Amino acid sequence: QVQLVESGGGLVQAGGSLRLSCAASGRTISNAAMGWFRQAPGKEREFVAAISWSGGRTYFPDSVKGRFTISRDNAKNTVFLQMNSLKPEDTAVYYCAAYRQPYYSDYVVPWSWGQGTQVTVSS
Repeated sequence: QVQLVESGGGLVQAGGSLRLSCAASGRTISNAAMGWFRQAPGKEREFVAAISWSGGRTYFPDSVKGRFTISRDNAKNTVFLQMNSLKPEDTAVYYCAAYRQPYYSDYVVPWSWGQGTQVTVSS
């Protein structure tokens, strides 16, 4: 089992930026795709970003494309989510997730999740 701990959340004004980190422990994530999801109050959890094992491929839904970037440092067993031009609708708890596969797929469910970090964007 891999343990995932998110950090970097907080309160930011609309138009601002935040950088989330996800530190993994217990096993290496260097051969696994990693993802970020978010869940706003009263809404279902939604996919935000994913990155392949090497960082060579990234995936984003239209709602964040061009504003969010995902990166990873396999030497540090860490994944990052850079969020720019934040909007109030980005307010949610953000979760880091690990996949067993090296590449992201819509059809594959992550096998490990972090506890989440709150991001609040004020208007």
